[in-house]
Amino acid sequence: MSRLPEVRIDATRAYPPRASEFTQTFWEALREGRWRTTACQACGRRTFPPKPVCPHCWSTEVAWVDAGTQGVLYAWTRIHAAPAVFAPEAPYACGIVDLDEGLRLACRLVEPPGAPLAIGQRIEMVVLQYRDGPLFAARPLGAA
Repeated sequence: MSRLPEVRIDATRAYPPRASEFTQTFWEALREGRWRTTACQACGRRTFPPKPVCPHCWSTEVAWVDAGTQGVLYAWTRIHAAPAVFAPEAPYACGIVDLDEGLRLACRLVEPPGAPLAIGQRIEMVVLQYRDGPLFAARPLGAA
């Protein structure tokens, strides 16, 4: 799998994720620019966020796999009145993305200048590399 595009941000994450022993694998891969999730070895379905138990068949036989990095913007909104911890970043966009492999997820959206967001547009996942660690986001496909 190729590396995800990277967007460097010279700041610390406003609300760092809680990494557990299980999710540490995801966060380490993301730091390296790899987009990973879990796939059930019993029923073959993938889940996001990664889970130690398949929510479809309840099997605990899950494995880490590379995930698809492109999809379609299903819905989005611009947040102006943000919670206090995110207020310095407002306004910002968040959306729901349908990845080509069938996963649906919510994430921050990166809006390049002159590339307005539109429902149905193609997107790609990116890594937001903050000084203290990574977060994931999506942006219009082909935007730099």
